[in-house]
Formats: sequence, structure tokens, C-alpha cells
Amino acid sequence: MDSNLHSLSRQLIEFRMEHADLDATIDRLAEAVPLDELLLRRLKKRRLALRDQIARLERELDPQEPA
Repeated sequence: MDSNLHSLSRQLIEFRMEHADLDATIDRLAEAVPLDELLLRRLKKRRLALRDQIARLERELDPQEPA
């Protein structure tokens, strides 16, 4: 079980790092001329998927116990 939690924690860190990298990339691309709208949409979609994965892992690592 401990190795599973460690693995989930590591995955969470990696997802957060990738999300931050995508944020920076999206910001740079948004300022680029000409604007590559297709690439920008794909990156935003990937960023959203990562955010969902991060939220899922956070719930798995720290489940909310009913009061």
C-alpha cells in the first residue's frame, strides 16, 4: 500500500509539473504571431485533462471522510 501511495504522489507531482509547463507554453503561443489556433486548442485540451487527472489523484490520496 505504501508503494502505491508513493507512486500516486509521484504521479501527482509529475502531472503538476506538466500542467505548469503547458501553462507556460500556452501563454507563449497566445502571444505568437501568427497564432496557431489548432495547436493552442490541443494544448488547452491536454491541460484540462491533466487538471482532471490531478483532481482525481488528489481525491485518491486524501479521501474526504464523511463527518
